[in-house]
Amino acid sequence: MSTGSSVRGGGPATDFDVSMMRRALELASRGRPSPNPHVGCVIVRDGAVIATGYHAQAGKAHAEVDALRKLDMRAEGATVYVTLEPCNHQGRTGPCSEALIRAGVKRVVVGCEDRIPGHGLGITRLREAGIEVQWGVLQEKAEAMVADFYKHALQGLPYVTLKAAITLDGRMATRTGDSRWITGKAARTHAHRLRDRSDAIMIGARTLIADDPALTVRHIRGRDPTRVILDSALLTPPSARVFDPASSAPVWIFHAAEADVERRRALRERGAVLFETPRAERGLDLDSVLRELARQNIVRLLVEGGPTLHGSLLAQGMVDYAAIFVAPRILGDAGARPLADAGVRRSMAEALTLKSPVTRRFGDDLLIEGALVDPRADAPPTQ
Repeated sequence: MSTGSSVRGGGPATDFDVSMMRRALELASRGRPSPNPHVGCVIVRDGAVIATGYHAQAGKAHAEVDALRKLDMRAEGATVYVTLEPCNHQGRTGPCSEALIRAGVKRVVVGCEDRIPGHGLGITRLREAGIEVQWGVLQEKAEAMVADFYKHALQGLPYVTLKAAITLDGRMATRTGDSRWITGKAARTHAHRLRDRSDAIMIGARTLIADDPALTVRHIRGRDPTRVILDSALLTPPSARVFDPASSAPVWIFHAAEADVERRRALRERGAVLFETPRAERGLDLDSVLRELARQNIVRLLVEGGPTLHGSLLAQGMVDYAAIFVAPRILGDAGARPLADAGVRRSMAEALTLKSPVTRRFGDDLLIEGALVDPRADAPPTQ
C-alpha cells in the first residue's frame, strides 16, 4: 500500500518503507558519534528484519557496516533502509557504498542525501552497480537527525539547543534567584536525558555562582557532557561542584584577556581548561566561543543559562532549537527572572517561533520543543 510519500526514484514509498525508516531513525538516535552524523540502518529480506545497526561512535563502524557485520557482511537480495546516503569516500572507515555492493543487496532506501562536499555520490555509486535506490523517505525527519552534523561541518559552529524550565507566566526563577524546583521529577529526569545526548552543556558565571550546579547526568544512566562556563572575570570559585572528581567530564572556562593571573592559576590547579576570549558589547564574544567549541568537536551544545546568556544567544540568532519545560505555576511577580532578555521586538510578527513544535507531558509539566525560527533573519532590509 502506498503512503503517497514523495521519494526520489522508484515511485512512492509504501507503508512498510516508512515504518522501516522510522525504525532506522530510532536506531540513529542511540549513537554518540560526534563529530560524525547520527545514522541508523535496518536490513530486510522477504518482509522480515534480519539485522539492524547504527553509528555508535566516531571511528567505529558506520550504521550500514554495523548491521552487515551481524550477517557476516552478506545480505544477498536484501533491502537496506538507511537514514543518510551511504558514504562513498575513505575516512577512518571504508566506503559504505562498496560494502553494500559486496554484500549483494538488491535495494537501498535512503532518508536524505549527504550534502557535505566530498561526501556524496553514494547513491550514484549504488545505481551504477545495478542496485535500486530510492531516497527521500521521511526526508524531513532524516534531515533533522543530521542537522547538528551539517551545521558543524558546513558553518564551523555547534548546533545550539536552549533548554529551560519556566512557570506559566514565563519566569525561570524568583527575583531572589530561587528556581528549585519549577518542574517535577519526571521533567527533570528528561532534562538529564538531554544532557546525556549533548556533547557539552554551557552556562554563564551568574548561574554557576547562584546555583553551584554539577552539570552532570543524574537520574538516568548516561554520559556527562563537557561543562562549559562563560566567566569573563574568572569568578568561578575553585570549590565549585563542577570540579567534583566524581565526574571525569572536562570543565572549560571562557574568560576575558584581563582576567586575574592568580585566578587562572587556581582554576587550572582544579583541572579547568581556560580559553582566553575576545569581549563583545554584552560580555564575551559568543561567536568566538561557539567557533572554538566547534574546533574542539563540540557538535551538540545544550545551553542551560539565565536570562542574559539566553537573551544574547537569541538576539544574535545563535539558537537552533529550544526545549522549554512549562510548569503549572504562576509567580505573578514582574521582578522575577524571565526566560530571556533578548532586546525589544515591537510586534508579535517579530516573535521567535518554534517550527512544527512537539509537545509532551511529563507528570504535571509540559515540554514544548522544536527548531527555532527568527522572522527577522529572513526579512528584506528596510529602505
